[in-house]
Amino acid sequence: MKAEGGRRKAEGMNRIAARLAANRKAGRKSFVAYLSAGDPSLDATVEMAVAMDAAGVDVLELGVPFSDPMADGVAIQASYERALKAGCTPRGVIEAVRRIRARCQLPLLLFTYLNPVLSYGIEAFATDAAEAGADGVLLLDLPPEQDPGLLKTFQKHGLATVCLAAPTTSAVRKTFLARNSRGFLYYICRLGVTGERVDLPADLAEKVAALKRGSDIPVCIGFGISTPEQAAAAAAAGDGAVVGSHLVKLVEAHGASPDLVRVVAARAGELAAAVHAVR
Repeated sequence: MKAEGGRRKAEGMNRIAARLAANRKAGRKSFVAYLSAGDPSLDATVEMAVAMDAAGVDVLELGVPFSDPMADGVAIQASYERALKAGCTPRGVIEAVRRIRARCQLPLLLFTYLNPVLSYGIEAFATDAAEAGADGVLLLDLPPEQDPGLLKTFQKHGLATVCLAAPTTSAVRKTFLARNSRGFLYYICRLGVTGERVDLPADLAEKVAALKRGSDIPVCIGFGISTPEQAAAAAAAGDGAVVGSHLVKLVEAHGASPDLVRVVAARAGELAAAVHAVR
């Protein structure tokens, strides 16, 4: 069974790429949601993921808790602290992926720093993640040109390698990132760390248009998006929108409530509906 699953992955049957390609063909934008795995528990993460799938989320990023999340703002840092205190580990996250995959086909992207991957073992991490049913990996703190072989390892196992581009990324590097991204290219629409913002950059559409020039890879926009209106505006500028800190703060506020799953999935559904309405 494991060998068969690995062979299907290697042949390119990737849920992230397939979902974004299908949405693009249908003239529909994509909504990417984020959860910090293990906050408040891995059981809750599994239930929220399944509910988000039913609510219309196209791709779910699962953050692998790390003690020094330098690219993340206060909300995600705090969520990682809660998850680590609750005993969440990379192996636990991969097992949660397996449990989610047993119940739905929601595309899953592991959002992680390099250290947990190195500690796990690169080949072992890629193998276990793919066999559990993960669809991609986004490494936040490793510029892909620093270790192209690592991306190749993930790709060998059929995992989409989502790269990050920023407003300050040079034209030459944008081309490199687009070529090495699989599934989609993540555009960080503002400098700094993750977190909610009041508005989107005025030149967002112009920046994304330049990023898409010469590349066919879908571009999803994140960092600072928290309302349906912002999500729709971001999606209009590219191929999709990503919302993270806003949902993480909802998890924090309702983590001890029996309504946690319902509240978070309902909000994710509102954001997804706003993105899907963009034409």
